[in-house]
Amino acid sequence: MDCSPLGSSVHEILQARILGPTITTITMTDGDYDYLIKLLALGDSGVGKTTFLYRYTDNKFNPKFITTVGIDFREKRVAYNTQGPNGPTGKAFKVHLQLWDTAGQERFRSLTTAFFRDAMGFLLMFDLTSQQSFLNVRNWMSQLQANAYCENPDIVLIGNKADLPDQREVNERQARDLAEKYSIPYFETSAATGQNVEKAVETLLDLIMKRMEQCVEKTHIPDTVNGSSSGKLDGEKSAEKKCAC
Repeated sequence: MDCSPLGSSVHEILQARILGPTITTITMTDGDYDYLIKLLALGDSGVGKTTFLYRYTDNKFNPKFITTVGIDFREKRVAYNTQGPNGPTGKAFKVHLQLWDTAGQERFRSLTTAFFRDAMGFLLMFDLTSQQSFLNVRNWMSQLQANAYCENPDIVLIGNKADLPDQREVNERQARDLAEKYSIPYFETSAATGQNVEKAVETLLDLIMKRMEQCVEKTHIPDTVNGSSSGKLDGEKSAEKKCAC
């Protein structure tokens, strides 16, 4: 993953010790942003990827969307304010989000996996009213691990259609156990009501920004200081090889 900032200095990145961000929607002119972040929504057909993204970008719900054919995408501009121990630090980074919507059908799988390597984060979705879509999360994870920019990309697991409790087939404990197995955040969302939609995307953006900050630090901090080791553990070095920026 290319971690170099667009239009931001390294000093600003290193100053932004990200502990708890504030993310707000803003209006910008074309090209007026510090980062271009590409997110990919994936999961079985019919889990609600398109309506989820439409709710996030337009804050509207359209139940009449037809099945996505191949690839589509939506865009949104946000201001990402880093937070330090004493409140906001540095400036607000302007982020242009590209949210790619993928077809879930098997016949489009080779097309959608081709986009995995270019994405910086993933919204992995299943339908809370479909046990099969939940069981298929493991298959999607395998696809991600094989085709994404590294073996452990930034992912948020999303159980959508939380507004349909009477039709629910997947209980929360099942989903949380699976998320813990993969060490990824989990949210139950509803495109119809907007429940947790922004929170899920903002959590993923925060993970990506933290990874980018770590990449910048690794790039500009020497391995040795005054002839001594930098103090990195062997496990950390191994992790870098697995998921280099």
